Amino acid sequence: MDEPDLRPRRTFAVISHPDAGKSTLTEALALHAAVIAEAGAVHGKGGRKGTVSDWMEMEKARGISITSAALQFAYGDHVVNLVDTPGHADFSEDTYRVLSAVDSAVMLVDAAKGLEPQTLKLFQVCAHRGIPVITVINKWDRPGLDPLELLDSIEKQIGLRPTPLTWPVGVAGDFRGVLDRRTGGFVRYTRTAGGSTRAPEEHLDAAAAAVAEPERWEEAQEGDELLSADGADHDQESFLAGRTTPVLFASALSNFGVAQILEVLIELAPPPGPTVAVDESERQPDDDFSAFVFKVQSGMDTAHRDRLAYARVCSGTFERGMVVTHATTGRPFTTKYAQAVFGRERTSVERARPGDIIGLVNASALRVGDTIHAGPPVRYPPIASFAPEYFSTVSVTDTGRWKQFRKGIEQLDQEGVIQVLRSELRGEHAPVLAAVGPMQFEVVSARMESEYRAPVRLESLDYSIARRVDPEQRDEVAALRGVEVMQRTDGALLALFSDRWRLEAIERMNPHLTLEPLVAGRG
Repeated sequence: MDEPDLRPRRTFAVISHPDAGKSTLTEALALHAAVIAEAGAVHGKGGRKGTVSDWMEMEKARGISITSAALQFAYGDHVVNLVDTPGHADFSEDTYRVLSAVDSAVMLVDAAKGLEPQTLKLFQVCAHRGIPVITVINKWDRPGLDPLELLDSIEKQIGLRPTPLTWPVGVAGDFRGVLDRRTGGFVRYTRTAGGSTRAPEEHLDAAAAAVAEPERWEEAQEGDELLSADGADHDQESFLAGRTTPVLFASALSNFGVAQILEVLIELAPPPGPTVAVDESERQPDDDFSAFVFKVQSGMDTAHRDRLAYARVCSGTFERGMVVTHATTGRPFTTKYAQAVFGRERTSVERARPGDIIGLVNASALRVGDTIHAGPPVRYPPIASFAPEYFSTVSVTDTGRWKQFRKGIEQLDQEGVIQVLRSELRGEHAPVLAAVGPMQFEVVSARMESEYRAPVRLESLDYSIARRVDPEQRDEVAALRGVEVMQRTDGALLALFSDRWRLEAIERMNPHLTLEPLVAGRG
């Protein structure tokens, strides 16, 4: 039997506001690592194909990522695990789950738009989870903001001190390359046709750069000196502590600066470390095998109708076929079918090490947040569900498809595509769907029709806020006017309110009630 791959791991997520170029960067990184021969753009412009990672029809139609994609590749003497995430705010809960499975994040900022609302939210999530962030100012080949203005906005709005590792040579829209602040040299780029192949790089020392790009190089050097005078130089301890963020300038679409991103990840991003369990003990990377499920996905292969559980290996060595323990039930779980998945492309996984992402096929017993392990028992903290802000009843349009309807809703609930709420008053035939954003309802409708052949009818409810209710106060809260109490699949009791003013009025009149806010909810 072959020895497990002991090469160092780097596991990170690519996150940003919608349309900042996450999936495009994913393709560009894979291209630079020689995983694929030609990069594709999400929108498929200029005859280029759609990205490998975006496989759902809705993703193709809208040019957005709804599902997360995981990709593993070797780069130098390291193994890189890259997780692409949805950027649209409606799917922020899925992004949050992905962030529980990575050791660092690459945050893309649009050079023209700067920090956007979803970018700010994601930075806050990274800070909350203690995830170091590398910032990439993307789309520098297009007109954009002043680089110092962008850095200033990051520090003021997020509280992370930017420490650029590269500095642009040429203003936004006239990208000549970057000044590497660590070497003082010039990395000059040549645009390729459509950006579909790796952009050639030319490395020049400062003297040669001054001859090749005299005016632009002088401006870049002035910027570099200004940053050094201001103390904006990289400090590894501050980066890992979440006080600073290294900054790189790039154009993912044109493959400018992508090699630098990979090199910085290898050099600076942290390797897998100990994982804290529910009892606050720590499972070290070299301990017995353990992993936790951060995503469940079905419908990826219409020919086989399979179900895949994405798990992050936390400790030990995974070997395909090993029998592990499902911590939730205490029952044995056989890992006969394990795969690495990137979009619809799959390869079998024989072994995996801490930091790796494995896909367990037809793992019907596994749920998001579950732990599997070998050796001494361990259970990792569950992944919190976001506060829903949109609510709708759902019913099947053809009662003859009731069995398929029930199975589909149950499956989408288990995947975390939607939260499902039930009550005796409403019954089983018209459960309430609760979502972070309205586009989740569109995904439910599309998948119920395409995968389960059970078209559904959705009817919006006039609620916008949910609060967790103490079981002992359930009946009292349910009796209040304009309030509905329902039970989520995980057992949580949620009270639904029409708006913040109604909630505040009830809290004033009933100060003894415990109405607990949920993660990422409205005020």
